[in-house]
Amino acid sequence: NTRKVPVMLHRAIVGSMERFVGILIENHAGALPLWLAPVQIAILNISDAQADYAQKVAQNLKKQGFRVHLDLRNEKITYKIREHSVQKLPYIAVIGDKERDANTVAVRARGNVDLGVMPIDQLVERLKNEVDTKA
Repeated sequence: NTRKVPVMLHRAIVGSMERFVGILIENHAGALPLWLAPVQIAILNISDAQADYAQKVAQNLKKQGFRVHLDLRNEKITYKIREHSVQKLPYIAVIGDKERDANTVAVRARGNVDLGVMPIDQLVERLKNEVDTKA
C-alpha cells in the first residue's frame, strides 16, 4: 500500500503528419481538392500525332506551377480516361487532331463532368482561380 510512480509505454506506428494525411484522404474519399491533389491535371493524347502538342501543353501548365501528368502511352483513349478517372484526378485534358489544330484542349472535371473544349489560357485561368479560392 505504498505510492508507486506509474510508467507508461507509448509507441506510435504512424507519426502525426502521416495520421493527418490519412484522415484527410479518408474524409475526401481520395478525391482531394485541386490545390491539395498530388497530380492536378492529366494530359492525354489520342494518338502519336498529338504527342508534341501534348508535351507543349504540359510544359506550359508546369511553368504556371501546376502538377501535371503527361500520358502519351499507346492505349485507347477510353482506357486512359477511365484509368485517370478511377485515380480521382481533379482534371483530365484530352488532345486530338481538332484540339491540336485549334490550340485548345478538351477538358473533363472529376466525376466525368465534360467542360468542353477551351483554349489553354482559359484552362490556366480556371485552374488558378480554383487553387486561389481553395474550392
